Amino acid sequence: MQAVELGPDGWGVRDDAGRRIAPVRALDLPMETGGWPELEPHRAAIDAHFAARSANNPHIWNGRVLVSRTPRFVDGRLSAACREVDFASFMWWRDTGWRDYGAVNIFGLAALEGADGGFVLGVMGDHTASAGRIYFPCGTPDLDDVTEAGQVDLLASAYREMAEETGLRAGDVAQDLGWTGIFDGPRIALMRRLVFAEPAAALAERIRGFLRAEKKPELSDVTVVHREADLADPRMVPFGIAYIRTLWRAREAAPVA
Repeated sequence: MQAVELGPDGWGVRDDAGRRIAPVRALDLPMETGGWPELEPHRAAIDAHFAARSANNPHIWNGRVLVSRTPRFVDGRLSAACREVDFASFMWWRDTGWRDYGAVNIFGLAALEGADGGFVLGVMGDHTASAGRIYFPCGTPDLDDVTEAGQVDLLASAYREMAEETGLRAGDVAQDLGWTGIFDGPRIALMRRLVFAEPAAALAERIRGFLRAEKKPELSDVTVVHREADLADPRMVPFGIAYIRTLWRAREAAPVA
């Protein structure tokens, strides 16, 4: 993708919903201590919410995940301090509307693109915390993403989630074209544009073969996006739609060779 560097902020563009969409050249995501003190007064509500969600889906696990604080995005460099929290707190925050409790959700996604320009997204399985939603492969960052130097490695996270959800590996990628950030309020979705040698439909069938061989796949299916009508599914997350539309507009604006 040719980086679009002219826009209302001098870097990136804004979509029709006001989301800022910009190339991200560098990440600086160090770990820090401190937990999530703003949510402690809500602990009873958090525990009750998790109990209710677990009763409906006993596969949900209250593990440790990472949220970020004090984000800064300057000249293409995104920095934020990351803290360890329990998944119950994260899920309550998400399910109650992403209200301002001093944190943001920064996460990496493997934006799968076929050689023909089509995109492949996953339909989350019924046993997952986001059942039925349509995403590019991704996951909430966790302690497995922290390097020995104390930095959160979202590239490794995106590649790991891609492998776990689709069976695709880093060696299968024909072109790794870097990050595009979708700045959507308290969510910063970092799309890693990964282009494969086969067309999107063939890539989707390859993933479906992997899913059929798994005992409990994270995805129930995949979907292919080639045109605007393919984005009409209400299960598709808005920041994924924003990313795809931005790429399409960049292609349309590109000069013909």
